Amino acid sequence: MINNNFILTILNLLINLIDVLVVLLPILLSVAFMTIIERKQLAAHQRRVGPQVVGYYGILQPFSDALKLILKETVIPSQSNKVLFYLAPVSTLIFSLLGWAIIPFGQGLTLFDFSLGIFYTLALSSLGVYGILFAGWSANSKYAFLGSLRSTAAMISYELILSSAILIIILLAGSFNFSTIIETQQAVWFIVPLLPIFIFYFIAILAETSRTPFDLQEAESELVAGFFTEHSSVPFVFFFLAEYSSIVLFSCLTAILFLGGYNFPEIIVNNTIINLQAIILGLKTCIFCFMFVWFRATLPRLRYDQLIDLCWVNILPIAVAFIIFVPSLLVAFDIAPY
Repeated sequence: MINNNFILTILNLLINLIDVLVVLLPILLSVAFMTIIERKQLAAHQRRVGPQVVGYYGILQPFSDALKLILKETVIPSQSNKVLFYLAPVSTLIFSLLGWAIIPFGQGLTLFDFSLGIFYTLALSSLGVYGILFAGWSANSKYAFLGSLRSTAAMISYELILSSAILIIILLAGSFNFSTIIETQQAVWFIVPLLPIFIFYFIAILAETSRTPFDLQEAESELVAGFFTEHSSVPFVFFFLAEYSSIVLFSCLTAILFLGGYNFPEIIVNNTIINLQAIILGLKTCIFCFMFVWFRATLPRLRYDQLIDLCWVNILPIAVAFIIFVPSLLVAFDIAPY
């Protein structure tokens, strides 16, 4: 006779698995469509048509690209470390997807309402560096290794800026929990009083996701892809998904931290309250996804020394000044939330 506790355990596991799939599958679809949105937007900026052959208005192009890459042969360099060679793309993708576990899509709609959500997000973004290092080191290629070093140096440098901006938001909200931060912005979104902080925060997430003008893994003198030069087929797909998953994730985090997340006035139709919280969060996320592509189409790539100077010489002193200035204002006017 099967124990009832065993049956309940299996049912709980199945329910948790369904919850994860309900969140994960739409995210993977959104990542796929982010690629076609980027190509269409870049085409609009450059007065081109963009993808329009596969499916209506080119909407099935991401699936065609995925099928093409999966069917390609996986080439492994003979002198490479094969364990790290495969571990790098897998770990990069897993760390980028794990960040969605604590995102509140609506009031009470989250996989895990973690009280230290900010710390969890910063830890995952720091762990993503290892995937890039593993990729460059395992390939036993000079170009791949140099690309990984450049990208890692940029990510570590701009994590200081990112952490400084998030620290100021924590001081205003008085909590590390994303749901509490969203509820704190019911009166006013943080982007209004913290506009200068939002500017250097967005610069930091551009560098954190290795996007133009901070995509230093692709050096001008090296016409190669940087740290994943030697990766092809499915490993390359994993790196590609991880990059665009990080873009969508950081766009969503930006909407939560600065635009109030899912907060929006309630809409009442025929005495019925329509809950549009998840849709509102998605629309706000799309704004910042558009900005990622807009910056790529507009700005040229910086040199390595320019990127380091921008971080350590220009932005970091401003960030430290705001870390001192904002709590001083809160204490002076007796409006600190703690």
